[in-house]
Amino acid sequence: MKAGFILPGTEPQALVEQAVAAEAAGWDAVFVWEGAYHPDAWCLLAAMAQATSTIRLGTMLTPLPWRRPWELAAQAATVDRLSGGRVILTVGLGAPETGRALAAEPSDRPGRASLLDEGLALLQELWAGRIDHVGQHYQLDMAAEPERSLRPVQEPRIPIWVVGAWNRPKSMARAVRFDGVVPHVMDVGAEGFGPTYEEMAAWVRAHPHPDGGVPELIWEAETPADDPEAAVEKVTRWRDRGATWWLESRWGPGRTDVEARIQAGPPRPRP
Repeated sequence: MKAGFILPGTEPQALVEQAVAAEAAGWDAVFVWEGAYHPDAWCLLAAMAQATSTIRLGTMLTPLPWRRPWELAAQAATVDRLSGGRVILTVGLGAPETGRALAAEPSDRPGRASLLDEGLALLQELWAGRIDHVGQHYQLDMAAEPERSLRPVQEPRIPIWVVGAWNRPKSMARAVRFDGVVPHVMDVGAEGFGPTYEEMAAWVRAHPHPDGGVPELIWEAETPADDPEAAVEKVTRWRDRGATWWLESRWGPGRTDVEARIQAGPPRPRP
């Protein structure tokens, strides 16, 4: 089971230094938030790419329906090349409470879902060197030589993790077509919440993506910096439920324990 750290801060230089510290402490990846008005995620990841050598670098997460897919494709491919192939792109519909929906159209869920689907298709086309696209939302003709198009290092593409709302069939079907599922449990009405994480993990394993592989299954929460046994026990329980990536998170302003948790190192599950 791999372990990443979602960096919550806002000071760019401090975030780069935290990425360097995370690599030294043995974390497998660091992730940064892509907010409405926040340090630019891709500038941060480019700086981290130059300051590190092995740790993977990603977003948690990118609201793709509110981005221009060709600009995002270029940003991610640029950082992938700068890092030697270490980028992970996480995408979702975008949460209206971040404030981005106030200036984004459409803001309704079906409209954002349609933009997400076409945006995902367009990312893959551009990374594969196809520079023309005619779709419902986007029409592109880059009028550029294919050999000059920007290609990522990673093949067949940069890994894409997608938020999957359990147990909404369309959302889950979208997520399992890609490389990782970031689960979001949805209220299903009078019966309360949907089936358990274990059942969701079993569903994911039973629905491999087109190349036959099984997507990574991510879980995000906190573990203590000062109690390694408790941290390992918690992560082991989630590994046993089906998770393949643990993401350590410290959401909310004013957190003072980020550096200590990074330096304590990743909680590796028991065999």
